[in-house]
Amino acid sequence: MSTFKPFKAVRPVPEKARDIASLPYDVMDSEEARIEVAKNPLSYLHVEKPEIDLPKGTSLYDPAVYAKAKENLYNYMLNGQMTQDSKPMFYIYRQTMDGRAQIGLVGLASVDEYMDGIIKKHEFTRAEKEADRIRHVDACDAHPSPVFFTYRHQDTIDNTVAKVMAAKAPEYDFISDDGIGHSLWTMDNPADIATIQAEFVKLPYLYVADGHHRTASAAKVGLLRREQYPNYTGEEEFNFFMTVIFPDNQLKIFDYNRAVKDLNGNTKEEFLAKVAAKWDIHPIPSGKDFAPSKLHQVSMYLDGAWYYISPKAGSWNEADVVGNLDVSILQNNLLSPILDIKDPRVDTRIDFIGGIRGLGELAKRVDSGREAVAFAMFATSMDELISIADAGEIMPPKSTWFEPKLRSGLFIHLLR
Repeated sequence: MSTFKPFKAVRPVPEKARDIASLPYDVMDSEEARIEVAKNPLSYLHVEKPEIDLPKGTSLYDPAVYAKAKENLYNYMLNGQMTQDSKPMFYIYRQTMDGRAQIGLVGLASVDEYMDGIIKKHEFTRAEKEADRIRHVDACDAHPSPVFFTYRHQDTIDNTVAKVMAAKAPEYDFISDDGIGHSLWTMDNPADIATIQAEFVKLPYLYVADGHHRTASAAKVGLLRREQYPNYTGEEEFNFFMTVIFPDNQLKIFDYNRAVKDLNGNTKEEFLAKVAAKWDIHPIPSGKDFAPSKLHQVSMYLDGAWYYISPKAGSWNEADVVGNLDVSILQNNLLSPILDIKDPRVDTRIDFIGGIRGLGELAKRVDSGREAVAFAMFATSMDELISIADAGEIMPPKSTWFEPKLRSGLFIHLLR
């Protein structure tokens, strides 16, 4: 059983939505955020990256940063740029990228269901990143940005969403500077809300797609509030956290590629000979398509040339849902034994490049001498992600890259 609950969102007045909406905090650094805010002073980056409003050099974890986030959030409301809806509802959030749409529902998930494993995850979190988001949520007394969930699609949910979208105009409908379309509808009819909730109750599990740190932190703030209010009933806002949840058949995972700074002391010839022990290597003629086209095919760029490499039969355990991932096979059969990348989460010799940047970025890095070798991956599938989460397993780091990213600032959930 999965709980999905309507709420009274704080959100921009329609004429300010495009100006306020921003990318999330973890896709740009502080300097990039300062440049963005200089172009767009209303940007929600004032909440997502509040250090931009403090002297340069201020620690990202200084208490003043979290206090500034709260001040900036509530200033949007004080200045009339955001208001809170008068009654609980769901929100329909459509994103359009390159002609492909993904349509999610915005609502509240349960802290208890996250702690009990009904909301399933597929990544580890890092304590220091959790601690930062806990302090951010707690200081703001709100969930300032949503997490990104998925579920196995259901026709009744799809049909109800489509009916609402067809019956009314969107509250927001704009294209952001990166070319992504963003549209938002309200779902306030009690019968539609009841239908959606009843359908989610039938779902045994929900899945974190992206935003594992924000999810864990939101849940832990709920637990902290329970300690502060020991007579809680379970219905208080802090027992729930905000998510945008998309059906699995509308989401696209992009490839998440790898580049390594050196060949671990090997010459090109020595490296290729070692790779050939567990991989079939096929040079790609110049001018031919070099993107991986199927599972268990990796494209490798080395010394100005592309190669297809495929793991030899028997070199990995096909019955292991994690070990069968291409990122696992590459790690276990090449990165670790040949290039000595034992822990890709912390090793500074490896870098990760989202497929949204194109495979030309890999060649450019190697040709410039910044990296010695690069690997283009065939994208992880949604079925693989859900199967691993269902098995209670964890994916290797940097296995999935979702696009488009959720915009922050279009809906906020207050904890009071």
